[in-house]
Amino acid sequence: MLSLTYDSKSKKMKLKKNIAISESGFVFNASRGESFSTNKTGSRILALLQEGKDETAIKGFILNEYDIDEATCEKDIYDYVKMLVQFNLIE
Repeated sequence: MLSLTYDSKSKKMKLKKNIAISESGFVFNASRGESFSTNKTGSRILALLQEGKDETAIKGFILNEYDIDEATCEKDIYDYVKMLVQFNLIE
């Protein structure tokens, strides 16, 4: 399981509320005035986080959409979420 950062009440990863994401992959952190760009998969992961999806749902989406094995999928999501934490995009 990915288990990286959680909202202590819901036990889910949670994207901060002030994060704006465009369809083209532009990510803006309004509270810090920082912007980032991400690819289509990254944008979808961010959207799923905004929808309150947990790690299982995110992994299921990636496995459904891409030809990738489960171990690689988990590692890639873990690495992506770790980056989101480093950029202060996840609570």
